[in-house]
Amino acid sequence: MLPLLDQTIDQLQEWFAERTLPRYRAAQVWGWLFEKRASQFDEMTDLSKALRGRLAEEFQIWTTRVEAHPIAADGTEKLLLGLGDGNRIECVLLRDGKQNRTVCISTQVGCAMGCVFCASGLDGVARNLTTGEILEELLHLARLLPAEERINHIVVMGMGEPLANLDRLLPALAIASSPQGLGISARRITISTVGIPKAIRRLADENHQYHLAVSLHAPDDELRSRLVPTNRKVGIAAILEAADYYFEKTGRRPTYEYVLLGGLNDQPEQAHKLASLLAGRPALINVIPYNPVAGLPYETPPSFATARFVQILEQAGLTIAVRYRKGDRIDAACGQLRRSHA
Repeated sequence: MLPLLDQTIDQLQEWFAERTLPRYRAAQVWGWLFEKRASQFDEMTDLSKALRGRLAEEFQIWTTRVEAHPIAADGTEKLLLGLGDGNRIECVLLRDGKQNRTVCISTQVGCAMGCVFCASGLDGVARNLTTGEILEELLHLARLLPAEERINHIVVMGMGEPLANLDRLLPALAIASSPQGLGISARRITISTVGIPKAIRRLADENHQYHLAVSLHAPDDELRSRLVPTNRKVGIAAILEAADYYFEKTGRRPTYEYVLLGGLNDQPEQAHKLASLLAGRPALINVIPYNPVAGLPYETPPSFATARFVQILEQAGLTIAVRYRKGDRIDAACGQLRRSHA
């Protein structure tokens, strides 16, 4: 059977037309999936029983299954999804106040970027996710919410490097942001990357209006190449130039993410270097105290070190946000839950 969510709305319309059925039936199916959160064709009651049976014979809605579903005291929920080929991925629902419902989704099985402090890439990358698998993450997470609540933010910060799978990610985000899909504004969708300049420029040229977050983690090439090995082939200067280009083309201010690793990149010297590096750039700096990973030697910095680092950046006139951990008791950092179930 064909994975339903790997079909575009146009392809689904063609399927109906080829069977001399109204094309608008495709929109009805899409509405059941994204608006009414149906889990099977039998729930689509404005379609005839015969048509529902025909759809079920040719398409499968789900190619993934929930294998684990831990819930944290702060309301964070994480799903470990099993894929049809036996691989596993993770996605997260985060609650912030009464209204904000943010989901964090993956784009690859594993990751090839090799960031030394991250659990996602410890076993390398197995493959890219399909467009349908990415959409299934969103639907699984949406089904965790009560009927009156909706996902209103998407962050593509889960397992994998999103810009290494743009050909499958962008169609998924187009559906997520469309009125026929989840209806989430492109300005409420963030794509996080370690920095692939060519792909950043492609996003800029196609003017998608998604928010760009660059995982920087160091203020100079020597330290960044130790933490993010792919930096050796790219360099910070090329990444910043691409991010500047993204701002020029889209008007969207980039975010620079900086994970603080105790005693390694959280010292005043690095804060001053980072301030000089980003001075004059229209950017938000997201400072993130490290979420420890079992088996890795890196530690969360003490609170005074985080406060000192932030103070230096603020005194330099930079815009700072500190992102504190959510769901740390349920292995909510990328890749942790998958490894604990391996």
